[in-house]
Amino acid sequence: MFKTARSKVQTWITAGAGTIAALFVAGLMGAFGALPAHGPPQLPPDAVIEAGRWRLQPVRAYVGHARVHGVPLKPGQKALVLEVDMTNRTAQSDKGYFNVFAPDGVILSDPVPMIVLTRDPTMTPELHPGMTERMAYVWPLAGDAAVPASLAFGVTAEIFKPRDNLYGTPGWYNPYRLGTVTLPVADLPTAGQSQSGQSQSGQPESGP
Repeated sequence: MFKTARSKVQTWITAGAGTIAALFVAGLMGAFGALPAHGPPQLPPDAVIEAGRWRLQPVRAYVGHARVHGVPLKPGQKALVLEVDMTNRTAQSDKGYFNVFAPDGVILSDPVPMIVLTRDPTMTPELHPGMTERMAYVWPLAGDAAVPASLAFGVTAEIFKPRDNLYGTPGWYNPYRLGTVTLPVADLPTAGQSQSGQSQSGQPESGP
């Protein structure tokens, strides 16, 4: 009889301790869950960014009101432009750079940018290994779209896998937000700007 009572007491104590421990763990998890999530780090605008298969150096950002590097705009549109020096860090030519940059806090007509070389201009060229090219990311905007004086651009990187779990082939997978780079945004006047992004004198724009 005494053994049975003692066994019941031990069971109650054990159950009570387990309940207290469970409540304690749940409280800790709730406390950690209430903590603010850490956002992607702020990247220095004048630093070289290692973003998986790409090495990046942001150059400037501006709003254009005419053709920018040959990219046509519809009537009533303007364009948000990000120029960046981009190097292919891989061993083969590649053009998988469309999702590398994304402006934050701007209403886009199309989230997918048009991308051109600034020296040709050539649309969506393949970048060759180790060769740095200045590229222009062009997002058409509505003419009345508000663009702040400085703008954050999210930078997306990928992870190289020698053998992917799904396809069993090597490649760049698992895109993730590497960080955010903030640049001043100048307003490029229409006057004096030709279709190629050069002044009417034939000299390159000095830029914002």
